[in-house]
Amino acid sequence: MAPLSRWLIVAHDWRFAMLTLGFIAWAVILPAALLLRPAPAADDRPAANPSATGVAKADMTVRQALKTPVFWILSLANFACCAAPSGPLLHMVSYAAYCGVAPLTAAAVLGAAGLAALSGRIICGLIADRTGAKRTLVACLALQAIAIALYVLAHDLDTLYAVSALFGFSYGGAMPLYAILVREHFPAKIMGSVFGIIAMIAALGMALGPPVGGWLFDRLGGYGWLYIASSAIGIAAALMAMTLRPRRPRLVVLAAAA
Repeated sequence: MAPLSRWLIVAHDWRFAMLTLGFIAWAVILPAALLLRPAPAADDRPAANPSATGVAKADMTVRQALKTPVFWILSLANFACCAAPSGPLLHMVSYAAYCGVAPLTAAAVLGAAGLAALSGRIICGLIADRTGAKRTLVACLALQAIAIALYVLAHDLDTLYAVSALFGFSYGGAMPLYAILVREHFPAKIMGSVFGIIAMIAALGMALGPPVGGWLFDRLGGYGWLYIASSAIGIAAALMAMTLRPRRPRLVVLAAAA
């Protein structure tokens, strides 16, 4: 979509580009949504290995969930996870142009990140099914922090493509894992509310990166500090995700006490 958007702007103007993208969304997303079918009845049994992960008690309320440490760990990790890539992501085309890349090609660099994010969601999802969502999330967040830091060294087109692909793979792979972790720690009947609040907090982080990145560029005349700061936030997100601990079911706790 990024190269298409750039071509529409160059060939016409941004208004025509926005109108065209709106019609594409209308023609594709809404009909696809009609294909959704009701889900099976909710099952509050542990989704995976109950002795390793477990879930909260089935009668937990949203108010109780908001008081748990795991809720705030997931929220703050997701906040930092979104704050870290949002600046580099929203300034990617500008940075490529800053490095001397032609505008349409600069948009293709962003498209490469999006394509890599698509593969990251699928591959990291498969990995999470086998090794666990927490381990996969920590690995994705660490890889994301490394990829962001590598932008400091990326100035030519080939390097920009390579770093953007690594960056896209890592942030694309991390995003779906939070829903899995929410389901592992909270019952299904409040998952929508809990995940919605966590996603809202994450959206605040996503909104933080672009203006801060622009401010750093205007103040310092370059993007170097944006990538350094974003990489540091990404490392913080990985460290927070590492503090997640599996919940032990009540029966396991009682058996251990006995």
